[in-house]
Amino acid sequence: MRNKFGAIYHDLANKIIHHIYPVGTYLPSETQLAELYGTSRETIRKALAELLTNGFIQKIRGKGSVVLNLQRFNFPVSGITSYKELNNSLHMHSKTEVLCIEDQHVPLENFDYQSGQNLPATFVERLRTIDDNPIVLDRDYVLKSVVPNISHAVAADSLYNYFENKLGLIISYATKTITVEHPSKEVARLLALGDHQDVVVVRSQNYLEDTTLFEFTESIHRPDKFNFVDFARRQKIN
Repeated sequence: MRNKFGAIYHDLANKIIHHIYPVGTYLPSETQLAELYGTSRETIRKALAELLTNGFIQKIRGKGSVVLNLQRFNFPVSGITSYKELNNSLHMHSKTEVLCIEDQHVPLENFDYQSGQNLPATFVERLRTIDDNPIVLDRDYVLKSVVPNISHAVAADSLYNYFENKLGLIISYATKTITVEHPSKEVARLLALGDHQDVVVVRSQNYLEDTTLFEFTESIHRPDKFNFVDFARRQKIN
């Protein structure tokens, strides 16, 4: 079932991206899509729910699913998602340029993390682009006590794919802070920003299932290219 609705989701997303279903128009009804793809309405609903979650459509009661403008991509605040996974799920067709891989100590002052010792890490800096336009600058500090070495090929592909599928690490949770900051001259140059444009910076400390801290990340985003979204459930405090 997952493969079926996933394939339908990807097909519809591609059609939206390539303007077969233009912005502001409505997708075919659930019944029409079920007939088109030869499947049940339940499967179609799951595919549409995925499109809704990832910002491709908005459901309007009594009318159907309208196609949204994709100038911005939805970046999930909650959860731990690699950039490669985000790129694939949102069909951003983004490219990665590895700018730097070198041994450093984690700049703990950037992360508001208290430690009585320096933390040796592999520093990986990568620029993400779409159609040669820079959108994200990622800076990762991977602790050498957990991952001793990282190759250029791994950095160009996916760190998390390497951690999970090659090293067998089980990534479990993270703490995150999100701030709006004025960029340094170097960051402004790399992201092709104007003199008065700020950036959205997402900093996180990432942990394995056994609570081992293994990575600090700093993701610097152009705010005109991303929406930062979260799911919140009301909790009443007495």
